[in-house]
Amino acid sequence: MTKIFISYSHADEDLCDMLRKHLAALKHRGLIETWHDRRIKAGDEFENVIDQQMLEAQIILLLVSADFIASRYCYEIEMQRALKRHDDHKARVVPVILRPCDWQDTPFGKLMAVPKDGRPVKAWPDIDEAFLDVVRHIKAIIGDLAPGLSTEPSKVSAAQGPHRISNRPRSGNLSIKKEFTEEDKDNFLEDTFAYMLAYFENSLAELEQRHEQLSTRLRKVDENRFTATIYERGHAATRCKISLGGTFGRSIGFSYDDRADDNSYNESLSVDSDDHHLFLRAMGMALHTGARDRKLSQEGAAELYWSLLVERLQ
Repeated sequence: MTKIFISYSHADEDLCDMLRKHLAALKHRGLIETWHDRRIKAGDEFENVIDQQMLEAQIILLLVSADFIASRYCYEIEMQRALKRHDDHKARVVPVILRPCDWQDTPFGKLMAVPKDGRPVKAWPDIDEAFLDVVRHIKAIIGDLAPGLSTEPSKVSAAQGPHRISNRPRSGNLSIKKEFTEEDKDNFLEDTFAYMLAYFENSLAELEQRHEQLSTRLRKVDENRFTATIYERGHAATRCKISLGGTFGRSIGFSYDDRADDNSYNESLSVDSDDHHLFLRAMGMALHTGARDRKLSQEGAAELYWSLLVERLQ
């Protein structure tokens, strides 16, 4: 069994819980055991327990975000100890980039990060797809550490029963259902709109910088609407308007018509939730995007609307 130590900031606890759920299939098959500091029991000496668990781990996951880097304990103690074990070839350290941050120039910036290409988990249109990519990389590492050990599912006879090999049995079902109020959902929607405004502003500036034939314009109509236009050699190549609220109630709408008096929409995003997280769901009017069944993060929602704008150029 491969022991995995998870180092993370408590500000990212929700994302840590999601990763552990995606690792549950490997745990149920007796291939891994995961450890994180929430498993420290009352009366244990905090630092001694962490040291011992890290010494026993074959894989150490650093769940990277701005909060992780800002945390003295995560960055100066756990990360340094992890890299020492990595350099001594006693463990494999894997940075898991959760949120956009300046991680490339850190001491662990020399290591291959996951998900693919070091793209932050929250920058993926679907967070589940991001964590699935992380799990695939971890399975490959387990195969490297234990040649001949199959990480593929195997058939279990009835005589073996459902209880696989486990030295320290416990449930993997430790998450607690969360209740989200209307205020939570409204705040999330408004935060997403503000995030989109910044996302478009920065993306338009970068696009203009990279392509000399293009010029761009972003205009705030009011607190709930902004328009974006991309010109190619002076001619408008593509336009859009993004609006908070409107025809479909509490939602964020996308329209290819940037007139302030136009209320038509080509796509709409509304807030939804499961038992643990808030996310955005597309109505699916832009059928070719395949976004209707995805649980979109704020970054994923912004990238969806950005793709709708630039696809006419591409």
